Amino acid sequence: MTDQHSDTLSSEEAIDRIWDLADKIDICMLTTWDGKQQRSRPMASRVRREESAIYFLTDIEGHKLTEIEKFPHVSLAWADNGGHKYVVIAGEAEVSNDRAKIEELWTNFDKAWWDDANDPQIRLLKVTPEDGEVWDSPNMVVTGAKMLAAAATGSRPKLGETGKARL
Repeated sequence: MTDQHSDTLSSEEAIDRIWDLADKIDICMLTTWDGKQQRSRPMASRVRREESAIYFLTDIEGHKLTEIEKFPHVSLAWADNGGHKYVVIAGEAEVSNDRAKIEELWTNFDKAWWDDANDPQIRLLKVTPEDGEVWDSPNMVVTGAKMLAAAATGSRPKLGETGKARL
């Protein structure tokens, strides 16, 4: 169902916007399923459109790896609240100990959790996207102006663009 107050993107436009915003926003909420409930946690994403993959470095300890092993379907959500831009991707997750890829993806940001890329506790989490959705709205000033203009004219405001796509 399309929001009547938004413009709908073509599938190609939605795909481009999904990948671009996921890459720009960086931190996302990774949601897993444990068989009874969903669990979400913030993760630093490494978006690689050319590989059709989103990577995360994660610790071997914790519930998410066990949950992914049993239930590999996950959801990723990025939010740029200030820019009113949101992306959700659903896909299949897999965990590996690919040391070369861990080294390739390593950044100084990761030193908050591990000393270096050679830490044996680090695992690679790869999500292969299947579906995505984007909500891309103008900022609050523009949205407010559009809402006031619509109220004054009796028309419906166009508050942004939405799109869904198979990835």
